[in-house]
Amino acid sequence: MLKIQVPGFGEIAIAYVVFDYNGTLAVGGKLIAGVGEAMNALSGILDFHVVTADTFGFVRSELQGIKCKLAIIPEERQAEAKLDYASKLGLDQTMCVGNGRNDRLMVKEAVLGVGLLQEEGAFPETLFSSDLICNHILDVFAFLKEPRRLIASLRS
Repeated sequence: MLKIQVPGFGEIAIAYVVFDYNGTLAVGGKLIAGVGEAMNALSGILDFHVVTADTFGFVRSELQGIKCKLAIIPEERQAEAKLDYASKLGLDQTMCVGNGRNDRLMVKEAVLGVGLLQEEGAFPETLFSSDLICNHILDVFAFLKEPRRLIASLRS
């Protein structure tokens, strides 16, 4: 678990990280270079989860050897399914990361919601619902590796 005290924001305690897959960890269904290594390096501290409808059908093979839990959700009511998944972990200790319309609810309700604007774009409401916006997934892992870096962006 990571804990950080952010002036004006409060204490953030993160035990779980829930990721969207396509547009967040992957482009065109293929994992972004460096993601697996970054996730495995932090897996002793955090519990990683990937929640996806697996649009391209590659997620199982792409996550082979990566220390994370995978949940494949149905095509309908994806935003609600992702929020339900994160809620079962405990939103008060879950960071959610995504870019799409179906990520907006979990990003908004998480203890720390991160929106990503990468190659596949982002849904504006997801970005507006986020506590933090990054332009690359590896930046998210850099924050997790050194959480004090979050202070500059989140303090008030």
